[in-house]
Amino acid sequence: MAVQSGKDLLVKIDINGSRQFETVAGLRASRISFNAETVDVTSLESAGGWRELLAGAGMRSASISGSGVFRDADTDERARQIFFDGEMPEFQVVIPDFGIVEGPFQITSIEYAGSYNGEATYELTLASAGALTFTAL
Repeated sequence: MAVQSGKDLLVKIDINGSRQFETVAGLRASRISFNAETVDVTSLESAGGWRELLAGAGMRSASISGSGVFRDADTDERARQIFFDGEMPEFQVVIPDFGIVEGPFQITSIEYAGSYNGEATYELTLASAGALTFTAL
């Protein structure tokens, strides 16, 4: 994979429930993290006392975080609606030169901030809320 521009990592939100995805407005930085819990099946009979893990077991999850400038766009309004209504709509994350991750996410945190002589900013955190799909680019 060649060097990519950070601005090409896009977080997109289903704007109206019809799988019409739009990039979350104002994002300056974004991050996606994949996690997998392990299931330890080590016993006294494990070869050489080495830990053994059960393949394919454990819970998998993903989290998305981002920060940017508050733009008061349609996606800002949709994110607020999702948070306050407790919805878990489809999101897309476009990872440049790698693929697209898609599935339901819950917005677990929205933070707004601003300083007297600066722009209004926000931070957004999402947690996977179901099965995710991956499509290679």
